[in-house]
Amino acid sequence: MKNQTTISSVLLMSLSNNQKTIYVLFIVFLLIYLMTFFTNFLIIFLVITCAHLHTPMYFFLGNLAFLDMSYSSITAPRMLFDLSTQHWSMSFPDCIAQIFFVIYFGSSEVFLLSSMSYDRYVAICHPLHYSNVMSWGTCTQMVSLVWSSGLLAPIICTLLLRRLTFCGPNFIQNFFCDLPRLLRISCTDSSINALVVVIVGVLLGTVAFVATFYPYIRILSTVLKIRTADGKRKAFSTCTTHLTVVFIFYASVTFIYYVPNTTNLLTLNQAVTVIYTLITPLLNPLIYSLRSKDLKAALRRTLHVDRQIPVNGRGNKAQSLFRRHMIRRIQFRCLHLSFP
Repeated sequence: MKNQTTISSVLLMSLSNNQKTIYVLFIVFLLIYLMTFFTNFLIIFLVITCAHLHTPMYFFLGNLAFLDMSYSSITAPRMLFDLSTQHWSMSFPDCIAQIFFVIYFGSSEVFLLSSMSYDRYVAICHPLHYSNVMSWGTCTQMVSLVWSSGLLAPIICTLLLRRLTFCGPNFIQNFFCDLPRLLRISCTDSSINALVVVIVGVLLGTVAFVATFYPYIRILSTVLKIRTADGKRKAFSTCTTHLTVVFIFYASVTFIYYVPNTTNLLTLNQAVTVIYTLITPLLNPLIYSLRSKDLKAALRRTLHVDRQIPVNGRGNKAQSLFRRHMIRRIQFRCLHLSFP
């Protein structure tokens, strides 16, 4: 059936009716977006330019940073524009496009988190075979599968919109276009679309959830067998970072898409949506960078923070020897350590 859309635009819900509050929100959200873009771009830059970060874990982390940067750029600039102009209106094609990319980047991140879990599983449970199992060819294939698999859900969900008629009212109870709320303003029966959204979400979510958390069951059993306290600390440290990101992501998605959108929960839903679309893409790079010694060391070297002031004419020679010593340590670590 051809699309019988009669509305040309959708009206989004304003975050506030108070002008002073709007100014504050604009400044806060602008700073958050700029920090999100800068921190994720910085991680991508460090992963590309620093040779000692050319490992599978940081290869996946670079892709995660690109996903977070892209996801935030789909919603934040438009929201900032609406806050500054108080327009809060979007053309229907732009709304469909935003829905497509929100689902695409969200689905891709789910699969990428699963790939990162597998990487940690191999590193901790099979350290002697890590370099063979997680070769660059394997990592490239896994990331290619992540980006291609992420297309499945948005293509299905957006193509099914062609069977619906949207004739008004055109008000969406959110500050950006999302699929569940768009289905509520359809003039025709959207129960099939809603059912497909639930089925696709449950199937892909279940597969990704099992693929993400099952490796950690195996990791936990392996870590408990490690006799040294230092070994357990390193293993738990590299896993805790990833698990923190996973829990934040799954908790936000579950609340937004599977908790009923009632009037009583409208304010809470808005708050969680802000966290999901703006805060989470900022938290991911901060969590990883704060807990990763390799990333912090790469940042210090890039900014030349470790450069020492020459003392009595011998500073340059001491600095050169120190750098050569650190390069050898980094090369030894990359060759012999299975996880950071």
